[in-house]
Amino acid sequence: MDRRESLKALLIGSVSTGVILSACETSTKEADKAPKTGKFYGRTPEEVLRDEALKKEKFFTDAEMKTITVLADIIIPKDETSGSATDAKVPEFIDFIVKDQPRHQLPMRGGLRWLDVQSQKQYGKIFTDLEPDKRLAMVDQIAFPEKAAPEMSQGVAFFSLMRNLTATGFFTSEMGIKDMGYAGNRPNEWDGVPDDVLKQYNLAYDEKMLAVCLKKEDRTKLMTWDD
Repeated sequence: MDRRESLKALLIGSVSTGVILSACETSTKEADKAPKTGKFYGRTPEEVLRDEALKKEKFFTDAEMKTITVLADIIIPKDETSGSATDAKVPEFIDFIVKDQPRHQLPMRGGLRWLDVQSQKQYGKIFTDLEPDKRLAMVDQIAFPEKAAPEMSQGVAFFSLMRNLTATGFFTSEMGIKDMGYAGNRPNEWDGVPDDVLKQYNLAYDEKMLAVCLKKEDRTKLMTWDD
């Protein structure tokens, strides 16, 4: 399983679901001021107003956003299937989420600072000034919690949060959803337990069951109930 497949599993396994489900919380009660437009499908007027207000705020510095962008593309680089985290606007997603959910602000800012301090100690440069191979060497020290040195624990916690936010941002984007191959909800067809499984357990459908429940020609008809 490569890095992108691992992150898909993380998302599907709901590691990041908390971020998704609690994102875009709203407490604003100014519905009358909300723009009347279909652009924000699925958002209440209050949520639209709050989203627009948050987008105008600035939390990360330009230097911090540069580091977030580099890290996001290390976590999800461009491949033959789709673009990178940056192509999916993951940095913009993270910038929004930390304003929408302020509990992420201190861990993110502290982690970004920790990364630069460690980069300075080991290579004499901040993280974004390092050559690509040295950036990866830094990330390798904090990307695998079970292998990381105890003194790297703060970096491990930061990178885990960064990875979760990146996976959430990417795999909830249009690009990420296409990458997963999700085709949306579709009607399913059930033809009963396969014959080989029935034979294995010495079972079989009776004729009444087949006549009532497994009639393929009735699939497009509305169900009715017997009196």
